[in-house]
Amino acid sequence: MNLRRTHRCIPKVLRWAMVAAAFCAVTWCQEAKPQDQLPAPPPMKTIPEVDRIQLNESKDPKAHIRRIIELADLHLQRAETAATQQRYDASLMELGNYLALIEDGFKFLAKMNSDRGKARDHYKHLELALRAQGPRLTAMRRATPLEYALRMKEVEDFAREGRTDALNAFYGHTVVRDGHKKLDEDDKPKTTPKPERQP
Repeated sequence: MNLRRTHRCIPKVLRWAMVAAAFCAVTWCQEAKPQDQLPAPPPMKTIPEVDRIQLNESKDPKAHIRRIIELADLHLQRAETAATQQRYDASLMELGNYLALIEDGFKFLAKMNSDRGKARDHYKHLELALRAQGPRLTAMRRATPLEYALRMKEVEDFAREGRTDALNAFYGHTVVRDGHKKLDEDDKPKTTPKPERQP
């Protein structure tokens, strides 16, 4: 009789043990799941005073653009080093300097409309630099935690759009950096005259 009761109790004990184990597993998974992270603040676009002095000393447009590209590349290198060392805030700060320098380059070139030939060469130099820096930005973003990678993706997109703008300027199209696009004469919607009704 006692033996039968023991056999009946075993399945109940096993059921309760399985329920308890499942509950513990669910609780453990919820605790192990990382909390949703807010994205890091966007990098502040600033040109350091030391860089600004060097740019002001470069009066010749060719030297000025070359200096912008060199300084932007230097800040990108520093951002890569900081990201490798998992100092992501420092990396974003360097990327803010990088962004500010590239923007400054576009503003500088926009003022050179009086000499389109030379400006085209400078746009080409800027486009080549951005093309070389694109894969580096992508590699850095992929090795970075999500909350920082989102901001790095914005920098990557900025560089890609900058390349497009530089190519457009090189081929004689108007560069507009504020998000609005100007229609060329060929792109404007054409209206065809309605045929007149014949009586």
